[in-house]
Amino acid sequence: MGRTFDDITEPMKQFIEQQHVFFVATAPLDGAGRVNLSPKGYDSFRLLDEQRVAYLDLTGSGAETIAHLRENGRITFMFCAFEGKPNIVRLHGTGRVVRAADGEWDGLLELFDGADAADGAVRSIIVADIDRTSMSCGYSVPFMEFTDDRRRLLDWAEDKSEQDLEDYWAAKNSTSIDGLPALG
Repeated sequence: MGRTFDDITEPMKQFIEQQHVFFVATAPLDGAGRVNLSPKGYDSFRLLDEQRVAYLDLTGSGAETIAHLRENGRITFMFCAFEGKPNIVRLHGTGRVVRAADGEWDGLLELFDGADAADGAVRSIIVADIDRTSMSCGYSVPFMEFTDDRRRLLDWAEDKSEQDLEDYWAAKNSTSIDGLPALG
C-alpha cells in the first residue's frame, strides 16, 4: 500500500540519490492539450532541501515541460527501482524555469558541479517546490541493469556554438506541441 507525506523523507532522499533515471510529467490546463512525460538521465537531479528540488533541463527536440510550467507550474517527478528492492517515489509540486539570464542561475548551476552535462546542453534549470510525496511498492517494475549513460546529446552540444544553440532553441523549442509559449 502506498504512503504519502508532505516532504521528501530521508529514505526517499537515499533512494532518489541512487537512481540513474527519473521521469518528469507536466500538462497544460486545456483538457484537450497533451500530457508530457519525459525520461531524464545523467547526474542532473538535485535535492535542495526537504521540499525543493532542481534538475538540469537539457536541450531536446521539444520544450513541453518549460511551456507547461510557464502556463500553470504543475509538475510530478517519478523515480523507479529497476535494481534491488522494488520502490516507486513520486514528488508532486509546482515548478518554474530558470534561464541563464536570471539572477539565481549561477548559484543553481554550481550545485551541479561535476555533473555529466556539457555547458551547451543545458538550456534551463527547473526548480520545483514539493508539497506532496509518495512511496509505493513498484512490484511490477521490471529489473533492468544500468550499464552507462548515453553520450550522444552531450557530444552533439559540444560541437555547437552559443549562436547554434540559440538558433536551435528558436526553431525547435519556441512553443509546445499544443502551441503554448516555451523558449520563444
